[in-house]
Amino acid sequence: MPARKKVLVTGADGFIGSHLTDALVRAGHEVRAFVQYNSFNSWGWLDQPDPAVRGQFEVFCGDVRDPHGVKTAARGCDTILHLAALIAIPYSYHSPDSYIDTNVKGTLNIVQAARELGVKKVVHTSTSEVYGTAQSVPITEDHRLLGQSPYSASKIGADQIALSFWMSFGTPVVVLRPFNTYGPRQSARAVIPTIITQIASGKRRIKLGALRPTRDFSFVEDTARGFIAAMESEAVVGSVINIGSGFEISIGDTARSIAELMQADIDITTDEQRLRPENSEVERLFASYARAERLMGWRPEYGGQAGLKRGLQKTIAWFTDPSNLARYKLDQFNM
Repeated sequence: MPARKKVLVTGADGFIGSHLTDALVRAGHEVRAFVQYNSFNSWGWLDQPDPAVRGQFEVFCGDVRDPHGVKTAARGCDTILHLAALIAIPYSYHSPDSYIDTNVKGTLNIVQAARELGVKKVVHTSTSEVYGTAQSVPITEDHRLLGQSPYSASKIGADQIALSFWMSFGTPVVVLRPFNTYGPRQSARAVIPTIITQIASGKRRIKLGALRPTRDFSFVEDTARGFIAAMESEAVVGSVINIGSGFEISIGDTARSIAELMQADIDITTDEQRLRPENSEVERLFASYARAERLMGWRPEYGGQAGLKRGLQKTIAWFTDPSNLARYKLDQFNM
């Protein structure tokens, strides 16, 4: 059984971070959850954690843009799982400067603190968006990088800052690159919750952006397992590791699959505000997870078409619970 670790999770208040916090606590690790400070004293999704882990983790309120706060949060931890980031692509067109501050400078603060404190492992979160439209599939970690949005450009910069500390100072960094994670608690800015919440609220004319692009959807439980596998593997230091389902599906077919599972007859319409600028749209994403399997024994439990169906069923069940659906502003486009 792997040794118990003292783990700092940045972005623990978010979608993936809250699931990861749950999983780490259940696995017996000591977790310090770094959440973004706010005057409402909200811990995001950690305000409603899995009942089995409630009260079993420490909360640190701060901001990854503040180097002093980051170093304070990391003190005493042997591992950092760095998920804190701005991730909404449409908002990155609106406010790109904030993405550089949070994603690039925030990552610099993390690896600098890790270097100074002698942290044993940093798992930095990347994104499949750094590849841009696939030039070859399945996409391996050697695929060229292309920032087709300010968001993806900021993540390329963050990835390179993290890797530079491994090459320059020997800071033990691994870059984990999840493809399109989905599941309970996800923001409605993402396409799968957008589809589910519109149908669940009674709409049958569903507003979406581009339908043709394909995505490799990875269920959040698989993504969380990927972080833990990266944390526990000694073979991945200095590497970039893809996490995906090994299956691609178009946005249009995803919407039709969800409608079928929800027994809804839908009509899909194009909402212009949901479209990316033409040259910014990533047309195809399809992951190779061969390196993850080889170096850390990870493979998706929700892989392929059958796995996507099971993951969608769990996601639909969560979103259609009235108490969960009520958390979302169903009449507004979530940038």
